[in-house]
Amino acid sequence: MGGNPMAVQYKNVVKLSPNWQQLGRKFHTALKIDTDSLSLVQRYRALLLKSSLRSDNNGSPQKKGAQQCITEGQPHSISYLLKPGSSPGSKPGSNPDIYTPTAAFGTEINAQPLVQSVEPIKVLNAYYQQIGQINNLVDTCTDIDDQDRPKLTEALTKLTLKDMGQTLQRHWNKSTTEHVAQNHRIAQLQQQVSSLLANIPQVLWSVDVKTNRPLYVSPSVYNICPTDIQMPIPCMAWTDPEDQPQVHEAWETALNGKSVEVESRVRNANNEVRWFRRIFRPFLDDRGKVVRVDGIMEETTDTHSAMERLETLATIDTLTQLANRTLWHDRLSQAIHATKRTEDSRVVLMIVDLNHFKLINDTLGHPKGDDILRETAQRLSTTLREADTLARLGGDEFGIILPNSSAPWETATSVATKVLNCFETPFGSEEEELFISAAIGIAIYPDDGKDVSSLVSHAEIAMYRAKREDVGYHFFQPTMDAHHVEQLHLSSQLHHALENNELELHYQPKIDLAERCLHGVEALLRWRHPQRGLLSPDCFIPLAEQIGLITPITEWVINTALKQHRDWLSIGQKIPVAVNVSALSFQNPKLVEKIKNALRWSGVSPRSLEIEITENTLLTGLNHCSDTINELSKMGVRIAIDDFGTGYSSLSYLRQLPIDTLKIDKSFVQQMTTNHSDAVIVRSIIELGHNLGFEVVAEGVETYDACKTLQDLHCDTAQGFFIGTPMSEVELTNWLYEAPWVASWH
Repeated sequence: MGGNPMAVQYKNVVKLSPNWQQLGRKFHTALKIDTDSLSLVQRYRALLLKSSLRSDNNGSPQKKGAQQCITEGQPHSISYLLKPGSSPGSKPGSNPDIYTPTAAFGTEINAQPLVQSVEPIKVLNAYYQQIGQINNLVDTCTDIDDQDRPKLTEALTKLTLKDMGQTLQRHWNKSTTEHVAQNHRIAQLQQQVSSLLANIPQVLWSVDVKTNRPLYVSPSVYNICPTDIQMPIPCMAWTDPEDQPQVHEAWETALNGKSVEVESRVRNANNEVRWFRRIFRPFLDDRGKVVRVDGIMEETTDTHSAMERLETLATIDTLTQLANRTLWHDRLSQAIHATKRTEDSRVVLMIVDLNHFKLINDTLGHPKGDDILRETAQRLSTTLREADTLARLGGDEFGIILPNSSAPWETATSVATKVLNCFETPFGSEEEELFISAAIGIAIYPDDGKDVSSLVSHAEIAMYRAKREDVGYHFFQPTMDAHHVEQLHLSSQLHHALENNELELHYQPKIDLAERCLHGVEALLRWRHPQRGLLSPDCFIPLAEQIGLITPITEWVINTALKQHRDWLSIGQKIPVAVNVSALSFQNPKLVEKIKNALRWSGVSPRSLEIEITENTLLTGLNHCSDTINELSKMGVRIAIDDFGTGYSSLSYLRQLPIDTLKIDKSFVQQMTTNHSDAVIVRSIIELGHNLGFEVVAEGVETYDACKTLQDLHCDTAQGFFIGTPMSEVELTNWLYEAPWVASWH
């Protein structure tokens, strides 16, 4: 592609002014007046001046012509021409008796500010009238000899023409100077515009649609397609052949008078693919007809790359490179839609969950767990057809879609068997073999659900049923009782509660009854269920223990509570926090290590944490529990026996174990003001605890009377709705400053 003829380029400004010196010499030679003629002018000067003044004083046509000259900024009258050369334009030392018309006229012209703006044709007309006045004076003056009239007329005419030449030359010189200056300014502006357009990355162009020839193409086009611009659409020859039809279609749209944008791939000389957006803007004449198309071409490669990365992140699991849950749901929706158009066709949905995978992560570490997940993905891929979809749904859960199945139950059984066979070979190396099993839940469209949500839910229910019955796979059975189905639904949803940040902690304050100040808080777990709202632990903790989620939930509670304690410390509030640990979690041999790691991670004092266990927890294994309690106590963590008085009672473990706190069960506290037996029990527990050196906390304090009674019994701490309900961290922080329980107490 040769030089771009459309690009703005600086060109030398054409000098329009001719050689005025040479032209002036020729003009002066042609109008040269001999000495005799000048003498003749001097001889009749006074006579002509007298006649001119007389003519100016009457209403003759000559006076009107002179007045017109004055109006147009030209010589006033013949009387001025005949004045001696003593005008301001005369040079010092010049002879006043010698007439100098050029100086006189030049001064007069310069004295008229309008002369520079008067059109030259009007200047010529003014001098034409001047010459007419001179000829008329010479012809009508009776005192002039007839033989002198021709020569005198010629001399005066030449003098007038000389003055006219000076006037026109000054006018032309000024106009030429302004024109050259303007051309120079235009050239500078053109240079600036050209430099600007060459510097910006976008390509600007304009095409005459009648000739299909470019009116302008910015120089940056050469950075995109260095050898051909193929008008009328720049870089069309370099556009990917697959994208050229849509670019041509956009061009036709612009020719029809509509603005349009189109994106396409363009290959450069190095065969690199880059994305560009072309914008076509038609320009219409007064009749509404497209006469040209203006356009912009800008690169969008970075935008496309970013979109592709986002799409990959949104649909691909980065660990296994399988489809993620989002893409899997979309594929399932497509399979259902396609099946609706085909008779006797089904969609098989399978959810595969690895058994006891959490234990692998906890014992061998997450890197080893990631390796197993990647190897699982590879093994499962070998069992499926190209049309099937395999996805990692999160954690250790995988999803399989078998679309367009004419024998769904047979197909599902066959694939499930192959999937289970994938786990017969141990994972890892010969030095460290790991045997892993899996549970598969199967649901079939449309028999087990009409939409994506119900199918996925039913497949998860079947999968948990397979886990509970310790079988490899299980088909969903609609005949399951309603409660069982509800529990299975809840199990499925609880499995994702941690991942979806649905768990939260509420904090109930505990008050030092003697000092009437905040003594600490108890962290109470809540599940903000998407459909059922805020659920208490009784609704899901037993379920979490059944499906193996109690350990990660306990770990999350401890970490979250300690983090909140640290946040309160940062605002000057030292608030110890107590955490309930279930019997099953307390049996976990890694509990002490996890609490130690949580304290190290949060950076808070072990004395800021209190672990609450029930009496019945001790029955699950007193020796192990004793070891755990001793280890925690040595670390500085406080131990509290929760719901004291309702479980197995033995004074021996109270004497043997390093327990710090007894918490009286709320069932006794709530009735102690009206039930004498409960009042006796509460008094006895307080005395027992103090005798053994324990702090005593009364739960379930809901009235002023109960609070006052406990204070009279010298109970150390009170907890209940009268003091404060369980609150979020924000609500409790506000409560710290408002202290509404103090006002209620008084």
